[in-house]
Amino acid sequence: MKYKLIAFDLDGTVLHGDKSLSKRTLRALRAAAEAGALVVPATGRTYRGLPAELCRQSFSRYYLMINGAKLYDEREGRVIARAEIPNELALRLMDYLAGIDAMFDCYIDDWGYVSEAWYPRAGEYLGDPAILYLFRQTRSVVPDLREYLRGKGCSIQKAQAHFRDQALRHRELRELPLRFPELAVSTSIPTNIELNIGAANKGDALRTLCRELGIAMEETIAFGDGTNDLSMIRAAGLGVAMANADEAVLAAADAVCPDNEHDGVAEFLEKLLEENA
Repeated sequence: MKYKLIAFDLDGTVLHGDKSLSKRTLRALRAAAEAGALVVPATGRTYRGLPAELCRQSFSRYYLMINGAKLYDEREGRVIARAEIPNELALRLMDYLAGIDAMFDCYIDDWGYVSEAWYPRAGEYLGDPAILYLFRQTRSVVPDLREYLRGKGCSIQKAQAHFRDQALRHRELRELPLRFPELAVSTSIPTNIELNIGAANKGDALRTLCRELGIAMEETIAFGDGTNDLSMIRAAGLGVAMANADEAVLAAADAVCPDNEHDGVAEFLEKLLEENA
């Protein structure tokens, strides 16, 4: 196969809206692996938040997680690279988010944490039942998240702000990069803003993995839909946007495939494999 590494986002890309992974997509990913390509999930999720059916596959070894905050070799149990938000910066960010109408949470050591005041109100800010279910399955509740962070003195892998007011969300997408230039600001679902340290992005993580494995960037494909996928779409030899992708991702992509509800990644890979047969 011409391409040696296939990186793909999960939510809005290979997963349907109900967060299911279709048999067709799984077959296409497996076929690509059997044709000689490394198949690499590249997600904003933690490892414990990945779909179980994906982790059970024999082709799964490398995982680009939390928007590039962690690059992981599951077979060797080895962290290849990591980039996190320092504690002091995380506390300043929490202070700012506390002053706007946004629910916020964060990831520490591959798990999510949220303040107990926000947890019962999560549905107001997440909306989609499938997203709300995933949120509840991957978060621990603490009395006060800022105080929890201050007490631990630890860095965080990613912070998220969730909005019920789209006008406010769009305002903060402009404001947050100005107030916190050290952070990478992106989105993955219609109600959130994701915040990573600037060094944590999918594009740089993909480059790091390719250097580790001796793969040229020209030999990679990346699929994505959100602005957290933008750096990866630009970095890959072939960047493919979903038909449902953010306008910036569509503009940056080399190609566009059908949307996630119609197994766009599977269709693209099937045609590619047929051409290379």
